[in-house]
Amino acid sequence: MALGPRLDLRQSQSLVMTPQLQQAIKLLALSNLEIEGFIADELEKNPLLEKAAGDDDRPAIEPESGEGGDDGFDGSPDEPVTADRLLEFGDAGGESPLDVDYATETFHHDSASDSVSDDGARGMDGGLGLEGIGGGGGFGEEGPDLDALAGASLSLHEHLMAQAGSSLSGRRHEIARHLIDRIDDAGYLHASLLDVSQRLGMALVEVEQVLDVVQGFDPTGVAARTLSECLALQAKEADRYDPAMARLIDNLDLLAKGALPQLKRLCGVDSEDMADMIRELRAYDPKPGLRFSNERTQPVTPDIFVSRTPKGSWAVELNSATLPRLLVNRSYYVELAHGPQDKASKAWLSDCLASANWLVKALDQRARTIIKVATELVKQQEPFFLHGVEHLKPLTLRAVADAIGMHESTVSRVTSNKYLFCERGLYELKYFFTSGVAASDGGDAVSAEAVKSHIRTLISAEGENILSDDKLVDLLREMGFDLARRTVAKYREAIGIGSSVHRRRSRAIGGR
Repeated sequence: MALGPRLDLRQSQSLVMTPQLQQAIKLLALSNLEIEGFIADELEKNPLLEKAAGDDDRPAIEPESGEGGDDGFDGSPDEPVTADRLLEFGDAGGESPLDVDYATETFHHDSASDSVSDDGARGMDGGLGLEGIGGGGGFGEEGPDLDALAGASLSLHEHLMAQAGSSLSGRRHEIARHLIDRIDDAGYLHASLLDVSQRLGMALVEVEQVLDVVQGFDPTGVAARTLSECLALQAKEADRYDPAMARLIDNLDLLAKGALPQLKRLCGVDSEDMADMIRELRAYDPKPGLRFSNERTQPVTPDIFVSRTPKGSWAVELNSATLPRLLVNRSYYVELAHGPQDKASKAWLSDCLASANWLVKALDQRARTIIKVATELVKQQEPFFLHGVEHLKPLTLRAVADAIGMHESTVSRVTSNKYLFCERGLYELKYFFTSGVAASDGGDAVSAEAVKSHIRTLISAEGENILSDDKLVDLLREMGFDLARRTVAKYREAIGIGSSVHRRRSRAIGGR
């Protein structure tokens, strides 16, 4: 076979993402407030873009075209092109699976047959009616009053003093006040107990006892004097402070150096147990006081409103207050196009028109996509909206994506950084995607959030008989939840409830 240069032709296919497509994908992951900032920047850069003079009840972003032809626009500079008009002629390039009229769409979900029809009212079968609408409607012109969602935040000092006032009195309360005054913003105590005892003229042992009480306050780990003590307090609260964990916390310097073989010998554990202990240690908060701030907590602005309609269906609407309506100023474009201009000016004007048209359509498509995903979420989680968190069902991104004919990554982007407001409160869209817990009787799995709610209810009603994690396992099994003790402990910690030891100690302190 002869060796030499050769020219071959090959045919292949590849997916190329244009800059506009990449930008459209990024727009999906932005919240309404971030979109508002993005639009403000575009308004400054593009003279053909402008806000609508007055917003009507729905935040329909009004697409307008320039040259006509591809999208059904005839090119007349005096003819307004609205969202309704866009729905009449569709998008250029064919029918889009996301072309849903979010201003008028109504679903009726039959729980028995799992079918979807055009009837918007709830039937006798108890099905789910859903109305996807762009804005206005269920909450009135101004939307729900969100002032109640924002409360003044307490400083760490105020938070600790409130707890001291409810559990201590007299001399012990005075000692606690002096100790709390010497706790920094991170939650660490910077004071010598001997100095405090001498200053107050009280016994050192009494100051130590009060410190033990203060270290039991929320947040866990507060009033520690060293990082090791802070982590040890949190491990005790989580009922994880066994001899092996104690040795690991006492040798944090070796952990920082990565001396794992030496640590395994000191703790008497194998590699798997050591890795598990390190994971638990990393889950603790080394600066528990920083979660408190003297600044007022900024409320989260919802992106979506969900409300019941008089017919019993669900209205799903975008928050129009944070979505300015955009128009393409075609009159200004015609004026500039007919004026004297060179080749570079013509190219710049064409780019501005193309960019403005693309942005308006991209924002319209984004709104449709969000409404479609949110509508399916409400449909899937109707028991939650009707009865509360105990009825939240396990749900995955794939399940929603398959139901609405979208890719899983699209649903993930839509549900990122976005919040839903309903009569039960404000929730991040990701909240509705939870793992499942197997039922002990072989029935349908339940949401992990529902199990956490049951754990909270059981502990709140425990009274004088403090429930251990083992007892919680038994009670939950009687309720139909098959959970291991470690899982129950993990859920209990996730909702901010201390171990039975800590709750019993707090109960004893409060009863003094």
